[in-house]
Amino acid sequence: MHSISANGSAIGGHLPLPRIAVTIGDPAGVGAEIALKSFADSDLLALAEWILIGDHVALDAVQPGYRALLAPRVRFISPGALDSTKPIRFGELSAEYGLAAIEYVRLATEMCLAGAADAMVTASLNKEAVALSGRAFSGHTEYITELCGATESRMLLASEKLATVHVSTHVALEQACRLEKGRIVRTIQLGADAMRLMLGRAPKIGVSGLNPHVGEHNLFGRQDSEIIAPAVEEARHLGYDCTGPHSPDAIFIRGVHGEFDLIVAMYHDQGHIPMKLIDFEKTVNISLGIPIIRTSVDHGTAFDIAGQDRADSRNMQTAMRMAVKMAAGRLSTTAPLQEVR
Repeated sequence: MHSISANGSAIGGHLPLPRIAVTIGDPAGVGAEIALKSFADSDLLALAEWILIGDHVALDAVQPGYRALLAPRVRFISPGALDSTKPIRFGELSAEYGLAAIEYVRLATEMCLAGAADAMVTASLNKEAVALSGRAFSGHTEYITELCGATESRMLLASEKLATVHVSTHVALEQACRLEKGRIVRTIQLGADAMRLMLGRAPKIGVSGLNPHVGEHNLFGRQDSEIIAPAVEEARHLGYDCTGPHSPDAIFIRGVHGEFDLIVAMYHDQGHIPMKLIDFEKTVNISLGIPIIRTSVDHGTAFDIAGQDRADSRNMQTAMRMAVKMAAGRLSTTAPLQEVR
């Protein structure tokens, strides 16, 4: 069996470094800045063959001469989605910038699907900027899922302390409350399978309820007893180590104290708010249910500080390291073993 060294290479197997595509997100945001700051970390730079996708005009606006500093360690793809004669307007909502951001994502996704990259890491884009173009768009995860031809996807937030997977993500809360037993079971399965790869063992899973105090014997709603509880029971019959539904107001602190490795949240904010409080800088967004590896920062475009050299790159670095880890793990299980002499 291959083992992966600290720099991402294989010991005894001549496994190549993983190829990781990184997109800069909305040009008016902090994506280009945090990507370039991350590449300034020589240890991180050595972990992979990096491919940075974003227009040169956007990257030059953050760090002139960046190509000379990073070549040949980083390959650059500038798709020409922006007018190179116009300066970047940091912090400004723009249909042009929104469309450029999704073009970067499209290129990275297609590279992964074609085998030209082993994983992708995305900086944030702005949904409102994309919407200004008249294009229907609900989020990174959903767009990448569509490009991959997948029928479903889930969002997993993972940190060193805890992980959570969401039954629903970028939908209205009213719609998120229309729970389906089968979707909850499938969410448990996808989250458990991903965590098994990360932990090397089956995870302990806690499933959150939807209503306060899991409905208080149906006083505050029947979803917990009639939909979530049967879904947990079915998942247990399938062999998953899960319990619930548990009260949403206490389940995350129980997870932090070690009772659970993974929490299944019923909707976006139920999972995102506590995870960002627990470990914002080191929480990575991972897409599940698609045939490629995709990690992402778990913060927005930060228009308020864009272009001011104030952005913190730690979350991006964590996302990049997670992509390397997952890609190296996949390469180690698919590459043929080399004869040892």
